[in-house]
Amino acid sequence: MALVTSTEMFKKAYEGGYAIGAFNVNNMEIIQGITEAAKEEQAPLILQVSSGARKYANHTYLMKLIEAAVIETDLPICVHLDHGDTFELCKSCIDGGFTSVMIDGSHHSFEDNIALTRQVVEYAHDHGVVVEGELGRLEGVEDDVNVSAEDASYTNPEQVQEFVERTGVDSLAIAIGTSHGAYKFKPGTKPQLRFDILEEVEKRLPGFPIVLHGASSVMPEFVDMINKYGGSMPDAIGVPEDMLRRAASMAVCKINIDSDLRLAMTGTIRRYFAENPSHFDPRQYLKPARAAIKEMVRHKLIHVLGCNGKA
Repeated sequence: MALVTSTEMFKKAYEGGYAIGAFNVNNMEIIQGITEAAKEEQAPLILQVSSGARKYANHTYLMKLIEAAVIETDLPICVHLDHGDTFELCKSCIDGGFTSVMIDGSHHSFEDNIALTRQVVEYAHDHGVVVEGELGRLEGVEDDVNVSAEDASYTNPEQVQEFVERTGVDSLAIAIGTSHGAYKFKPGTKPQLRFDILEEVEKRLPGFPIVLHGASSVMPEFVDMINKYGGSMPDAIGVPEDMLRRAASMAVCKINIDSDLRLAMTGTIRRYFAENPSHFDPRQYLKPARAAIKEMVRHKLIHVLGCNGKA
């Protein structure tokens, strides 16, 4: 099977009341863990690459690893640029074989966001590539994305229809209370998402695929593992999985997961070195890290996204 766009994935997800997992990838073990889980669960996948991941691993290496995953799994896999912030970056990824790109113009004014997004859409659609836009700004830090609490803002539902119509985007990321990174909510507060905004967006854009960024659950077992073996993350609070399941049953067709991958890998490696301080073979500590990612992704596919068996 060749790489695919997310168009058919999102259509089926919207109609079926589930979401597709969009997992950030940085190296071979992460790609292997994600795709092995998806193959066993027969789940469609979006593997997304940030600009930071491209700088770290190199565009060509990542694409060849993803091509290998397609050969090994025979799954429908979409390759997506996460948080592209310029036309030039999006164009480079489109020209380099990506099947989907995100242009994040949320830091611009509404009109400038429309103009930039439309520019990317026109080039992408001419090359058979789909585009995700964004309205609203998520708080938090992840790779090159850094938005303070003061600069964060919820999506205004009154703007979504005009934005989609004027840009021609294929999906839309909205801000309803999720955030990038592992610290999504303040300690002592009850995590809440603005489902009223999501419901209003769904009314204004019936049948249109919506995206949630910053949606890692910050799984406690991995946070505890990191804290036990030398870390300091006692206040890390993620998005409750029941809220993500509810969003997936509504208009949300794509849920982004990155921090949970990092926590699973880092926590497992820290535990390995604590238990095996004299070992130095990367295969010895990356193998259990890959296995941890695989089991974490399997959990997400079944219990959060509901896309198992949908390939």
